[in-house]
Amino acid sequence: MRAMILAGISNIRENRTPLQLVDMPEPAPDEKEILIKVSACGVCHTELDEIEGRTPPPAFPVVLGHQAVGRVAGIGRGVTKFRADERVGVGWIFSACGHCSACLEGNENVCQEFRATGRDANGGYAMFMTVSQDFAYAIPDIFSDVEAAPLLCAGAIGYRSLRLAKLKNGQGLGLMGFGASAHLILKMVRHKYPDSRVSVFARSEKEQAFARELGAVWAGRMEDEPPEKLHAIIDTTPAWKPVVEAMKNLKNGGRLVINAIRKEETDKDNLLNLNYPTHLWLEKEIKSVANVARRDISEFLQLASEIPIRPEVQEFALEEANEALVELKEARIRGAKVLRMD
Repeated sequence: MRAMILAGISNIRENRTPLQLVDMPEPAPDEKEILIKVSACGVCHTELDEIEGRTPPPAFPVVLGHQAVGRVAGIGRGVTKFRADERVGVGWIFSACGHCSACLEGNENVCQEFRATGRDANGGYAMFMTVSQDFAYAIPDIFSDVEAAPLLCAGAIGYRSLRLAKLKNGQGLGLMGFGASAHLILKMVRHKYPDSRVSVFARSEKEQAFARELGAVWAGRMEDEPPEKLHAIIDTTPAWKPVVEAMKNLKNGGRLVINAIRKEETDKDNLLNLNYPTHLWLEKEIKSVANVARRDISEFLQLASEIPIRPEVQEFALEEANEALVELKEARIRGAKVLRMD
């Protein structure tokens, strides 16, 4: 099968082709696993974190990609949840131990044995992949394969972030950054909290215009002040400056939710600008989002099909994965980027 593999850590600004197109053996499903013929796979900023070593794969080479959609092409012994040719998706969570207190409470995302698709096991930048039946999800018929791919991570982690923000209808929400996840959060807010006003902080005028197009009441630069202080802000960026700017724009008792697997080091000195009375006092708080649990993906897919949420998508061929990643690194973003396997 054709696959794009990562052979080692590199800086994508210096090496603009970190992935190599190769032919490799088609995997076979183990017990309780399914083989998926992948048709589409989303491109996520976390792949940049893997490539550049902020959350490195434990072994190389590895097939990246954790927003995969396709059809069941093979069934391992003991599989009962899926049938041949059924359409399924796979998200960032590849497996967890299943018996620790976190798993038993439905919080597999913080299990000490959490394994990530496309990092700890081969993912969806390939024609085929395998996964446990317990970590695959039926895809609602309303979505095409390309539309469904970003929902499995950008959408699901956005859903978890919004839940952790504890927003109530009518309260103001801020979004730091406006890429794949943030544009889906805005669509969710307009459905779940129709009286809430969303302010968007984004680097480029194109992203700001896109946010207003989708219903943001205000859009400006990271350092700008919105018309009102906000009850909650969700930061979807890889940078540190938005953390400081967000805390400045929170109401007393407000909450910043950081929706990122890792932050980059390039602007970490911005944290020195934190001023306790301005940014942290009066019971403001910061909450991180760690991965996603299975319930996040399942619940979000159901919600997305009911609304329905249709992500803005830019399509690339499998062999164009490096191009998509470079655009992501350079913040050339409008919605989500998705690889097609055909």
